[in-house]
Amino acid sequence: QVQLLESGGGSVQAGGSLRVSCAASGVIFAINAVGWYRQAPGNQRELVATITTGGNTNYADSVKGRFTISRDNAKNRVYLQMNSLKPEDTAVYYCSVSVKAKDYWGEGTLVTVSS
Repeated sequence: QVQLLESGGGSVQAGGSLRVSCAASGVIFAINAVGWYRQAPGNQRELVATITTGGNTNYADSVKGRFTISRDNAKNRVYLQMNSLKPEDTAVYYCSVSVKAKDYWGEGTLVTVSS
């Protein structure tokens, strides 16, 4: 059974940094692409960043140059380092992985950025 658990969210002032983590059981991140998504109140969930099995990364235009997705294969974790945070980055952040055509999600971690 695949389970994802996000952690590391919190409150920070604009310009600050946070790193959120996604831990997995039942799935090996090294052999699956993983994505970070976010959902702000009243908005649809949006893709923030992805990392492929080969380590290639992609980012939403809104976070390019500020966010970095990475993977620690030994710990089976994926991280999202968020720098130069803006109030519009406030959202619940989710990690997601697709295994055999089924999408799995964690429960999310809340990031709040104050101006």
